[in-house]
Amino acid sequence: MAQFTRIEVAQAMKDTGMIPLFFSTDIELSKKILKACYVGGARLMEFTSRGDFAHEVFGELTKYAINNLPGMIMGVGSVTDAAAASLYMQLGANFIVTPVLREDIAIVCNRRKVLWSPGCGTLTEISKAEELGCEIVKLFPGDLYGPEFVKAIKGPQPWTTIMPTGGVNLSEENLKKWFEAGVHCVGMGSQLISKDIITDKDYAKLTQRVKDVYSIINKLKK
Repeated sequence: MAQFTRIEVAQAMKDTGMIPLFFSTDIELSKKILKACYVGGARLMEFTSRGDFAHEVFGELTKYAINNLPGMIMGVGSVTDAAAASLYMQLGANFIVTPVLREDIAIVCNRRKVLWSPGCGTLTEISKAEELGCEIVKLFPGDLYGPEFVKAIKGPQPWTTIMPTGGVNLSEENLKKWFEAGVHCVGMGSQLISKDIITDKDYAKLTQRVKDVYSIINKLKK
């Protein structure tokens, strides 16, 4: 079961402003990546479900977070059907992120009061997601739409909360554009947890990178 309410998750997303995204089949490596992000200030992690037996890795990561990383909110991304969403919620997922809008996922998540964030690309999709109870919409792929799209959506629907994933990088210039446009938070994967960090197992570099991103975001919010 989820350790955090969907209200707590949504607030943590707003407070931190950035969610690291990561996937590996290596459980021990995944634990070290998770801890490095945590030490850097991350309080959410989206484990992207993109490989065989990903649920087994996530289950172990969630147990590790509960026992060793107090306040760490574990969620799952790249979920494409209700069965997968239900499985991950049984394994302790506190939020579910999807690349598409699916009503069956909305139903199972709402039944358990777990935050779900569907990938949307039009105002019609966003409006439909909100009708289904979505609190935070995932703009995906973010680089296809950009900050100007967020501004356009916030015009007629200022209540809409948006999380772009894809097209977000480490630079202050890029982050400034997104947050000035009015995003709730951003998702960041390989730009943050890059291949060289994984290959070199340079966890100190990852921790510093996470700290730097949060420092920029906190400055932009003031």
